[in-house]
Amino acid sequence: MESYRIVEGIGLYFITFTIVEWLPVFVDDASCKIITDSLNFSIDNKHLRVNAYVIMPNHFHAIVFDAEFDAERLKHTLDDIRKFTGRRLADYCVQHKSPIFTEAFRKHAGKDRKRRFWQPTQHPEGIFTEKFWAQKMNYIHWNPVRKGLVRRPEDWRFSSAAFWLTDEEVDVRLSAADW
Repeated sequence: MESYRIVEGIGLYFITFTIVEWLPVFVDDASCKIITDSLNFSIDNKHLRVNAYVIMPNHFHAIVFDAEFDAERLKHTLDDIRKFTGRRLADYCVQHKSPIFTEAFRKHAGKDRKRRFWQPTQHPEGIFTEKFWAQKMNYIHWNPVRKGLVRRPEDWRFSSAAFWLTDEEVDVRLSAADW
């Protein structure tokens, strides 16, 4: 059972979705767009707000909140995103990746499904202070640099770094988190 949870009274969360076996699925625009399109759909239709994000080759991080700070709705929205993107990305892998990926999804399926794309946890960490928020924001934006994928955070395509550091548009519509 996950010790990190979305609960009433906490408005802002740092979340992580990780692919089973840390498989590198997010190595092309099409797979990343499945995530960004789903986030934008949820922004438009499910009251989701995204403050920051990064899509790495095998996981993604985001700072998120509900537009009205409704914890239960945020929980359901994130569950819906995981279910929808998990199905779409598993299907994408069947068509575009090695059969090893599909085998891994089946191996991790469990009793309630035929395959599992995401590891079971979202690991939602409540953000209580501006200092902790800044730490998570920096962690998200510097992740591609730490992994040697780019030299500067704003150079990573599927990240909010370019928006927050240079005012460039990014793939997800972002919302400020005011303190």
